[in-house]
Amino acid sequence: MDWKEFSAKTVDEALTNAMLEMGTTIDNLEYEVVEKESSGFLGIFSKPAVIKVRFKQSAETKARNFLEKVFAAMNIKTEIETFYNEENEMLEINITGDDMGVLIGKRGQTLDSLQYLVSLVINKNKEEYVKVKLDTENYRARRKETLENLAKNLAYKVKRNRGSVTLEPMNPYERRIIHSALQNDAYVETYSEGEEPFRKVVINYKKPNRDYRSNRYNKDYSKNYSRDYKKDYEKYKESKAKNN
Repeated sequence: MDWKEFSAKTVDEALTNAMLEMGTTIDNLEYEVVEKESSGFLGIFSKPAVIKVRFKQSAETKARNFLEKVFAAMNIKTEIETFYNEENEMLEINITGDDMGVLIGKRGQTLDSLQYLVSLVINKNKEEYVKVKLDTENYRARRKETLENLAKNLAYKVKRNRGSVTLEPMNPYERRIIHSALQNDAYVETYSEGEEPFRKVVINYKKPNRDYRSNRYNKDYSKNYSRDYKKDYEKYKESKAKNN
């Protein structure tokens, strides 16, 4: 719904007039003060308050309106689908159209920026925060798979060389994918270092706990390490073959 303008001696009076005319309470309205009232000098040249009011919009409506304006400015034709996932309290937005690579950008940077802006728009003046997931051409799932394969391939190299590897800067979401992919690997550890937006994940070789008081370490570690090493090596070869 478009904004409607109301004027009165004070902002409160203007709001009261808006509620009466629109037949609702303040809980269902959002407003912006165009101009505050002014008493002037000795009551001379006083000015009334001016506000603009409209019914509150849902997060989905706000997101759709914002994106439509952005895409119109970019001269890009798109279709926007929105779905509010109540279980995760997340607004999921999927965009379809021609040449979606422009919206994705290098390593998803443009898509991430749009997602951040949509989040700012829909959460403005809201008490309960709504998470946003913006996607196109299933990019998020494809990127997740790529990062998981990258994490496992680098972990193989780290275990082989018994050293460490530092990845390129990533956003918090992508860093969590790397951490999650390797959290059950007994022979590597991951941590983040640096400041945003240049924060990076480090994959480091982790020495196992050695119990020299028993031979159990020597047997179990050798057996498990050999088995995991072979698995990682096979996955590494398969991934390398696909990339080639």
